[in-house]
Amino acid sequence: MPVLSKASSSMQSGARILVTGATGYIGGRLVGSLLDAGYTVRVMVRDPDRVQDRAWINQVDVIQGDVFKPQTLIEAMEGITATYYLIHSMSSSEDFQQRDLVAASNFGNAAKECGVERIIYLGGLGDPDTNLSEHLKSRQDTGQKLAKAGVPVTEFRAAVIVGSGSISFEMIRYLTERIPVMICPRWVFTRVQPIAINDILSYLTSALEAPESSGKVIEIGGADVITYGDMMMGYAKERGLKRILVPVPVLTPSLSSYWVHWMTPVPASITRPLILGLRNEVIVRENSAEEIFPDISPVNYASAVRSALKSLDMGEVETRWTDALVSSQGDDNPTAMTIQEGMIILRRQEEIKATPEDVYASFTGLGGDTGWLYFDWAWKLLGIIDRLIGGVGFRRGRRDPDELRVGDTVDFWRVETIEPGVMMRLRAEMKLPGNAWLQFEAHPHENTDSLLVLTAFFAPKGLFGLLYWYGLYPFQSIVFSGLLRKLKEMSQEKFDN
Repeated sequence: MPVLSKASSSMQSGARILVTGATGYIGGRLVGSLLDAGYTVRVMVRDPDRVQDRAWINQVDVIQGDVFKPQTLIEAMEGITATYYLIHSMSSSEDFQQRDLVAASNFGNAAKECGVERIIYLGGLGDPDTNLSEHLKSRQDTGQKLAKAGVPVTEFRAAVIVGSGSISFEMIRYLTERIPVMICPRWVFTRVQPIAINDILSYLTSALEAPESSGKVIEIGGADVITYGDMMMGYAKERGLKRILVPVPVLTPSLSSYWVHWMTPVPASITRPLILGLRNEVIVRENSAEEIFPDISPVNYASAVRSALKSLDMGEVETRWTDALVSSQGDDNPTAMTIQEGMIILRRQEEIKATPEDVYASFTGLGGDTGWLYFDWAWKLLGIIDRLIGGVGFRRGRRDPDELRVGDTVDFWRVETIEPGVMMRLRAEMKLPGNAWLQFEAHPHENTDSLLVLTAFFAPKGLFGLLYWYGLYPFQSIVFSGLLRKLKEMSQEKFDN
């Protein structure tokens, strides 16, 4: 691969950078890192609507483009200094390899025509001299195809990325959370070098200021070389879960993929190519990353897991709730339950003939002497049970019958967030097999006066946490539906008076 001189390769902080794959896991986070570093960012996506709820949307230039439509790439790369290629297939279709090569060829040729100085690409680890899986080989072939057009490529190769939301890590996490005794095929004992998402972002961003990375294939990984079994047990340790691995001599990739399909949210069409790739040992074989990026010290697996698990803390998950909010669900779906990054989200809404201020006053008055309006005896029974097992119970009530502020207690909840006139979020302090929150929102509504949205969030811990949620789900549905109706009645009474 050709290498640019230092003068032409090192990017100034104001350089214009194009990011592809911004709707994906890595690209969506990379945009924020580049903005923080002072770069001017353009985002190329096939559907601009898919990035409208991102925190960085007002700080970037969004352009519609498709790697299979070369004419759109020229417009996207106009005035661009460097670009990130974060596009690859993850499917079982027979032609995915050819499609990856065509896309990379189109992209490289457009970059050459537009005078782009550098392409930065994230591929997959694996010794090319071994019998790589089709998907791992395709990742490496894609890097070679990008470089063939003549624009210098910085190709990073990584294995499992540890971060809540990445496919590989989510597969590990769900299996460990849900299965106390795991039947493990041979691929569970293949060596791997996982890397934290924050370290991935550091390498990708720092490459712009590292001219010596231009034209290089750089293998990157975390501080530990472990097996997938070690990853499961390490995750279990961080979560305080007891898990047993039982090795078996045979379990075909097809059977494994369907097993993972039923145990996790990852469908078989994706798990099959992933599991086929797990037969290959994916570890760093050379130290160019240390030489080129001496200031980056990748963390070990345990630290990466602890960082990933912070997403189960409400402060972290909050930025990823946009799909659960009324703006993205629409008004025709009054009830919706989804799972995002391990968080179970149950959302209900009610149209109300009252002002948002009246609705807000109604739900911020819950608890204490007012009670919980519907099945109040059930809430009190839950408080008694919680107290019997050593929890806080219902004894605390609330500080003030009308006013709430962050940090106040409301029975066995604590006020975590208040947006006056709009939203209240309560965090459960009762003893539960996981973490739970209730969020109430009051929004203006075009058909009536207001829309009341009640969202329950639950981050289960282990299999018992899942059984707890789904065991109580029918009862929760009755209670939450009744609570919404009572809040509607109370709000309309306030409005009428």
